Amino acid sequence: MNVEPRLKLKGISKIYPSVVANDGVDLTVMPGEIHAVLGENGAGKSTLMKIIYGVTHPDAGEILWEGDPVRIASPSAARKLGIGMVFQHFALFDTLTVAENIALALDDKASPAQLAPRIRKVSEEYGLPLDPERLVHSMSVGERQRVEIVRCLLQSPRLLIMDEPTSVLTPDAVLKLFESLRRLAAEGCSILYISHKLDEIQALCDKATVLRGGRVSGTAVPREETAHSLAELMIGRDLPVCRLAPREPGEVRMAVDKLNLATIDPFGTVLKDVSLQLRAGEIVGIAGVSGNGQQELLKAISGELPLSTPQALQLLGQAAGTLNPAQRRELGMCFVPEERLGRGAVPELSLADNALLTGYMPAGATGMVKRGLIQRGPIRDFARGVIARFNVKCGGEKSAASSLSGGNLQKFIVGREIALAPKVLVLAQPTWGVDIGAAMLIRQAIIDMRDQGVAVLVLSEEIEELFMMCDRIAVLAKGRLSRAVRVADTSVNQIGVWMSGDFEHAAGAAANHHQGAEHVPA
Repeated sequence: MNVEPRLKLKGISKIYPSVVANDGVDLTVMPGEIHAVLGENGAGKSTLMKIIYGVTHPDAGEILWEGDPVRIASPSAARKLGIGMVFQHFALFDTLTVAENIALALDDKASPAQLAPRIRKVSEEYGLPLDPERLVHSMSVGERQRVEIVRCLLQSPRLLIMDEPTSVLTPDAVLKLFESLRRLAAEGCSILYISHKLDEIQALCDKATVLRGGRVSGTAVPREETAHSLAELMIGRDLPVCRLAPREPGEVRMAVDKLNLATIDPFGTVLKDVSLQLRAGEIVGIAGVSGNGQQELLKAISGELPLSTPQALQLLGQAAGTLNPAQRRELGMCFVPEERLGRGAVPELSLADNALLTGYMPAGATGMVKRGLIQRGPIRDFARGVIARFNVKCGGEKSAASSLSGGNLQKFIVGREIALAPKVLVLAQPTWGVDIGAAMLIRQAIIDMRDQGVAVLVLSEEIEELFMMCDRIAVLAKGRLSRAVRVADTSVNQIGVWMSGDFEHAAGAAANHHQGAEHVPA
């Protein structure tokens, strides 16, 4: 018995003024199949998914839905067919609640109050806890990801498109999500899955289609491949390798001492006695489950949330607790926020103008501003340098930030801050949504900064990433920060225990490891 494909694409092409996003793409997805779409940042994956979901219209090609030719004119038309999509860049209204955001996407006209019990039930059933009454602007990136996924699951889709759905989920939440996706597939739902985490692709997906430069470069059965062979299929070359050489750290460049920070947000996390020292020439990583105080700590360090006393934060030997973000940048701190569109970059502005937003600090060092006047030449040169150094795929420095794929925009934002030659560099989720080759490039660039004497703080939910690039690791759980221990003196399992908030017996074990070693304060 022949089974009709759920979705079949024939010769799909999409051309923009500066780039060919899709070039004659063929793709077939069967009922109940979990099908991966692999490729580097800018390979055309997200554009192809937006065509299927009706956000973007193809310039050429044909879409067949269960054997019938269709024109998917809008997301509403896609949902009527039974297609749902979880976007990499969240499509949420910050000033509305979770329930109100979900109500806007559903076609059954249920009110937010009517939806609240369903949201709680589905979110608990799939291991993605949500409070329907919570305002989206108060949520971390990981929590917003849950809203997108639950909103899609409530639509009972027949084809579910997931674009980097686990990029900011914890390992435990990923396992629960996978259980849910396998159950959906067993019930006949087809799933198109985009991820740069190749171990996820191997564990979850039945088949993979590989895109390179907008074209299909091959197909594979992920379980029959290695992560290395899948990566080489994606990037067409050998993988770069990160190298972290041992070195002694220098002077303390940033210090937080017993920081207690309340929050006016009823859903926020109170920071309790947080202490941290960051030294020149070292990378300190902070692990933790999203929603445990990461947002509050980042805002306290960046200056978005000024502290009550100057001494609460020491930056390069100066009391900086009450300084604003610009003043902290003047001292030599650069910052990569976890949310790239809106906080890391202004979507409507060009890459050059986005470079100016932080590149004019410290005053005059980049030549972007002289005597209060903006210098367009140095701005363009700076942006071009970042694009070239970090292999940002775009139409040039005049391209709008919103026109870049998520991974390429992330490369630009990280590259922009690194190119400013900071003395202290703070990064949140530095490789979120970035392909494996680009992630290695970013990690090595961060390691190079450390080797040049920069003090680097990295907050990430990728435990393996922290072990790959950090000298010391601490854990933030329930608003409390563990002591920072050398990577050689801990393990992934131990950090996992700390992430639950159980610091006690682990602290004793870590202390034993440090017997006879030089003490490095947390």
